[in-house]
Amino acid sequence: MRALREALAARGIDCPEAAIETFRAYRELVLLRNERVNLTAITDGEEFVAKHFADSVLCADWPETRAARRIIDVGTGAGFPGIPLAILLPEQQFTLIDSLGKRVRVLEEIVSRLGLQNVRPICGRAEDLARDASLRGAFDLCVSRAVARLPVLAEYCLPFLRVGGFLFAYKGEDVADELASARVAFSVLGGRPRDVRDASLEACGLRHKIAVVEKIAETPPKYPRRAGAPARRPL
Repeated sequence: MRALREALAARGIDCPEAAIETFRAYRELVLLRNERVNLTAITDGEEFVAKHFADSVLCADWPETRAARRIIDVGTGAGFPGIPLAILLPEQQFTLIDSLGKRVRVLEEIVSRLGLQNVRPICGRAEDLARDASLRGAFDLCVSRAVARLPVLAEYCLPFLRVGGFLFAYKGEDVADELASARVAFSVLGGRPRDVRDASLEACGLRHKIAVVEKIAETPPKYPRRAGAPARRPL
């Protein structure tokens, strides 16, 4: 767990030993279930910790994260970044969505085995779930990692946010190009880029950026478009 400890120490985040043990159990469960469900291509223990855990928690001390009461992770996969953040932030409520039923069933098992009372996995496509009245406009923060380019991701994520909420899009070094290509999508969907923050941890070889987008207006009712349309025809 060296990479995780370094990531947390670099940001002054306290992590009790009990939480470290939860992370360790989480890693073992993912790797065990990975034998029958494709969850991750990374199976080396320390590389897993660096690229999944340390990477996920680099926004845990940001003010928007600390202030958020309800957080949604869109396209969570094996639970990243939602579950690592939920382990560190037990007072906040996390909703994890993924379109693949067998992955969500694994997540439900993992959440139960880890005893995470603040995490709720849901199976469904973002385009469909964002029309659910209990989810649309219901979240203070949306996090998403390795899902889609920003013009598409904006349509997946912004409808879930309340006005005044934030999207944290985990990106690589080419984030400026993605932001430029998403200007129309942000304008249409009620978003405004706030800034791009460094989410790097040089000691672990992580050189990532997180694009921060603020929800400044309600998303028009016709968005998101039907399932598949955002990816086929980005705004």
